[in-house]
Amino acid sequence: MLIIGADLFGRTRSAQTDTLRSMTSFSPMAPADELPELNGKHIVLGLSGGIACYKAAELCRALIKAGASVQVVMTESAEQFITPVTMQALSGRPVFTSQWDTRASGGQDNNMAHINLSREADAILIAPCSADFIAKLLHGRADDLLSLMCLARPVATVPLLIAPAMNREMYVHPATQRNLAQLQSDGATVLGVGSGFQACGETGDGRMLEPGELLEEIIAFFTPKSLAGQRVLVTAGPTYEAIDPVRGITNLSSGKMGFAVARAAREAGADVTLVAGPVNLPTPRGITRIDVKSASDMLEAVMNRAQRATVFIANAAVADWRPDAPSTQKIKKDGSGQTPQLDFVENQDILATVAQSAAAQRGKLFCVGFAAESHNLLENAQTKRSRKNVPLLVGNIGPDTFGQDHNALLLVDSKGATEMPRAAKLTLARQLVKEIAARINPP
Repeated sequence: MLIIGADLFGRTRSAQTDTLRSMTSFSPMAPADELPELNGKHIVLGLSGGIACYKAAELCRALIKAGASVQVVMTESAEQFITPVTMQALSGRPVFTSQWDTRASGGQDNNMAHINLSREADAILIAPCSADFIAKLLHGRADDLLSLMCLARPVATVPLLIAPAMNREMYVHPATQRNLAQLQSDGATVLGVGSGFQACGETGDGRMLEPGELLEEIIAFFTPKSLAGQRVLVTAGPTYEAIDPVRGITNLSSGKMGFAVARAAREAGADVTLVAGPVNLPTPRGITRIDVKSASDMLEAVMNRAQRATVFIANAAVADWRPDAPSTQKIKKDGSGQTPQLDFVENQDILATVAQSAAAQRGKLFCVGFAAESHNLLENAQTKRSRKNVPLLVGNIGPDTFGQDHNALLLVDSKGATEMPRAAKLTLARQLVKEIAARINPP
């Protein structure tokens, strides 16, 4: 829970609270929900035969850490790569491997595991899903417990998610591609594959996605699609303004908040493009990323895409000024003690420029700004929102959040200000996306 004190707004807790309430219709938002993303979900994790079964152990653990309960079902082939004992230890549940297993399943003692296990599932995830098992699913074959369970599942209420895993030649084979396309047409969700070095020694597409990538996909799958049909453009990270070939002006922004916003928007169903300054962060799944360096680079990348966007979220900490004439060679000390003369020019304001664009003026582009301040957050955020003429401005204290995994936000609009208490940046990003969705799609 965020404590309003001198570290956030520059005044004592009681004085700041009184000021907030006198200046604006301030209202504190309920503490951000930090329950695990898959809290209450029950996943049936199916393993077909393949070396990628070793990843299923970590995936099972990741699903449980994210709040899900996991029931493992394995084919006979999968048992050649990983033991049921391992998966039982990780899942905390007995592992089912045979349709003739007489143990009770799903609370039932009727020897119908293929019915009972699927009825209590929120989703069936096949990871790894081999080429052979893909073909078996396509043709509705049911000669083992896992395929039988997939065929017997209630299609309308128990989705089927597939994580393919196979050699690169097997993956690109027309038969496999036809099978995957038909499975998608039949309603299954294919989670895609990774590319890289394979156990056979070859390199290419066909690797099962890494456990962290699969977890990200599954969380996105279960997220309500409040931004479905929206095209979201996000900026993130710092910019770098060169002084000479080895020196420049930048700031401490890590890009974590902007990347979290991009991920949250994609989870909510949006088509997301992320324009990132120089940061060392992995690209969230399913997002188009454009890397830039300077404020001018970022402006060009944004303006080239703003006309297609429906939501613009300017999270990047863009440099306000740049050296007027960067040196083409490293500026050397000459021993005189004299410092070099640097002249600066102001960078064009990206948020204000986009907010003044034709799309924004016609109401076809919803603009959200960020303000990283060091003091007087409310006052400065209100001033910035008014000056840049955007419907929503998100303020935070830069020194308290740069490089950190947590943040605290203040949402400022024409009606007042709303506090978003300190929480993980991804949690806040998801809450912010809900706020944006509510504004562009009012009930």
